[in-house]
Amino acid sequence: MSGSVVVRENGQGRYQQDVVAGQHRLIADEPTAMGGSDQGPAPFDFVMAGLGACTSMTLRMYAERKALALKSVEVRLRHEKREVEGELRDCIHREISLHGELTLAERLRLLEIANKCPVHRALAQSFHLDCQLVD
Repeated sequence: MSGSVVVRENGQGRYQQDVVAGQHRLIADEPTAMGGSDQGPAPFDFVMAGLGACTSMTLRMYAERKALALKSVEVRLRHEKREVEGELRDCIHREISLHGELTLAERLRLLEIANKCPVHRALAQSFHLDCQLVD
């Protein structure tokens, strides 16, 4: 399970942030078109990276458990705003490439499993977000 993440402005750019996730250090920023200096992924890129990584890892775990001939997984994601039922909503498109000697039934089962990865489930059901000010 994931631990906590700390995000702080780093003073290196208008929107640039230091992201600390356990022992890992990352930079977040906005693209230049949004006024940032494009020194790191934008916030939605991090969301999509989490979904893509979780999808790929979940498929790898399942393939290993079932001894499937899955050689590699590639997940491509993109974010857009789209009107859904008269409301503008965030939409993530996820394309999954499965490489290996897999039957059609195995490929379809892997798609089902991809839709059960924990990050997919959390995003699809909408998180409950708690927010508070602290000293």
